[in-house]
Amino acid sequence: MKQAIVLAAGEGQRLRPFTVTRPKAMLSIADKPILQFVVESLAQNGIRNIIFVVGYRKEQVYDYMGSGEQFGVDITYVTQETQLGTAHALSQVKDMAENEFLVLPGDNLIEAHTIADFMQIKPEAVLVKRVSDPVRYGVVNIDGGEVKDIVEKPKEPVSNVVNTGIYAFTKDIFKFTESILDIPDALNNMIAEGYTIQALETEGTWLDVVYPWDIISLNDAVLRNIEVSLGGTIESGASIKGKVMVGEGTVVRSGSCIYGPAVIGSGCDIGPNVCIMPATSIGDNVVISPFTEIKNSVIGNDVTIGAGCIISDSVIDKGCVLKGRFTAVGGQSEVRINGESPSINVGVIMGEDCNVESNVTAQPGVIVGNYCQIQMSKMISGRLPDKSLVY
Repeated sequence: MKQAIVLAAGEGQRLRPFTVTRPKAMLSIADKPILQFVVESLAQNGIRNIIFVVGYRKEQVYDYMGSGEQFGVDITYVTQETQLGTAHALSQVKDMAENEFLVLPGDNLIEAHTIADFMQIKPEAVLVKRVSDPVRYGVVNIDGGEVKDIVEKPKEPVSNVVNTGIYAFTKDIFKFTESILDIPDALNNMIAEGYTIQALETEGTWLDVVYPWDIISLNDAVLRNIEVSLGGTIESGASIKGKVMVGEGTVVRSGSCIYGPAVIGSGCDIGPNVCIMPATSIGDNVVISPFTEIKNSVIGNDVTIGAGCIISDSVIDKGCVLKGRFTAVGGQSEVRINGESPSINVGVIMGEDCNVESNVTAQPGVIVGNYCQIQMSKMISGRLPDKSLVY
């Protein structure tokens, strides 16, 4: 199999505020977009012919991924003008598909060896995985290695084996995508018509990002596999322990401690006397002032964090300015999104270009929209819409 079709048209409304300004596939994990991980996994398996189905804010995918040359692949783009579903997205490439091809979601974290196992199977086939929370996914009923049906988000799942959204198809799939919106429905119709759909279970890494706090767990998973790479300047008296990546032009100042796994981007100014704990990713051009501690968090590009801040279990998007003594620590919380209220352990979820004055405390689970302004000595909780002013 030499061709892959990557579905990257979706918005991901449950991931707001982060997807207000970018498609779900372009969310950054460990300082690079999820979509880049997918492409790199395909390239490592010798798949160079890649078609992207794009839609929502597609120009961001064009600008970042380009022709694919920098990743060693050849990318072609097809637009799904209205995001109606995965089968509808796939039908857009009917005239460009080879006789056999892979289909992958562009917004799931997929390791190269996960795809390698699946490439050995003959179409038609679906990659499945056992998960702890099957109600979030399509549950696959399997008998003797064959798919019997797929039930989307069942209230009472019959098993914990779910559909990863990774498929091996022949062009026969297009007979079933004309009037169907989603691929699992097309597969159920294929089975009803007598087709055999094989199921291959993987133990490899496959992680979906459904809610904003899923970014934290994906980031943790990626960081476990990084290699040590120390660019920039590590001043005398700074301590680096474990697997840490530091980008070019970054300065880690004296008295600072970085405990891996952690990634710090390029052009950053860290410290002095800053503590970065494991499972933390720092973007490019980030300034972190003295006596600040950050752990198990994702910090976007161009963020400025003042002195004496404590941040854990949090995601802070690009361009935010946090003045001194900002506190956001993880704790149990129920956050309501699109009628769903999962119980989670999370600090703050903060959209881009927010300005937070000194001595602000964020209650666990608070979601701060994009472009918000919060004046000093406030306690924030719940959900703040984009462009909120807290005074």
